Amino acid sequence: MKLRARALASALVLLGALGRGASAQALTAPLAPAIASEATAEVLRVVDGDTLDVLLDGERRTLRLESVDTEEKITGRADSSPSKPQTVFGQETATWARDLFAALGERPKVGLAFPGGRHDDAFGRLLCHVILPDGRDFNLLLVAEGKSPYFNKYGNSLVAHEAFVRAQGTARERSLGIWNPATNRAKTPGLPSAVRPYERLLPWWDARAAAIDDFRERAARSPERVVAADDAGALACALRFSQEHPGERVAVFCAVERFFEEPDGSLTARMQAGGEHGHLRFSLPAGERGGELERFLRASTAEFRQNYLWAEGALASGERGIVLIAPGRERWRTAEPAYPRESSSKR
Repeated sequence: MKLRARALASALVLLGALGRGASAQALTAPLAPAIASEATAEVLRVVDGDTLDVLLDGERRTLRLESVDTEEKITGRADSSPSKPQTVFGQETATWARDLFAALGERPKVGLAFPGGRHDDAFGRLLCHVILPDGRDFNLLLVAEGKSPYFNKYGNSLVAHEAFVRAQGTARERSLGIWNPATNRAKTPGLPSAVRPYERLLPWWDARAAAIDDFRERAARSPERVVAADDAGALACALRFSQEHPGERVAVFCAVERFFEEPDGSLTARMQAGGEHGHLRFSLPAGERGGELERFLRASTAEFRQNYLWAEGALASGERGIVLIAPGRERWRTAEPAYPRESSSKR
């Protein structure tokens, strides 16, 4: 009875939000599958549609909502990427989110869920789902309302993949938000429009997500010998395996984040990692610079192609952390499904 009373009170609060700019459709969006809250936090500030500042366990933390990626609000600064322009709808979404949380009262309490455990992104933001007081998953609500695409660039949702797919499909059928052809188009003929290229982004993200699904299946079968470069614990286990089994190879699932020119002429490729992890590194000797492997690694960082790679080799301890030893182009390949097919690398 107490839970029902709280849900009813939350619904009444959200009804009051209609006069403050919250969307009427937000009241009828589908509920997510049951995702249990693992913590409670107070919302201190709505940064934008997918980022919140909260008080969690007595500490101020910035949350980055999983499986969503709302458009960038207008800041006046240069765009971070051609595929992430600052848009009018991004600004509107940030305002919509602020109004929705403001309707819940001052410093409203929300539930947090952490599928797969607590992890930070590369910017130190805590990845999570936000559960509203009435039990709805705010992440799913963003997709159902057309405020965000289903953002599976870093993997399909571990807890609500099918719900996200259905929510996005329905939003597209109803031409909501980002799926409305008029959204972000200049109303004056001849003026430029800032429009995010979802027709190119979605198939690219799907290919990356499929590659991650394949990695998850392989890693479940052989956790010591199949590891991801952004999993510090798994890398430590694979390092021990390499030390205990000289000559045996491990398969590393990775993506190049940055290149560093070293004083000795060699090239260091640093792999992507989560905010709380150290980075796996691969060194290309000076004598092998400019060859097929360097060209392959550099090409892998481009947008709109499959960025995930498989490398087979051994792991060793280095001055800056764990080092991947995988000499030769034959030790590297593009993760499947390659995208786009016409530019996939030969194995």
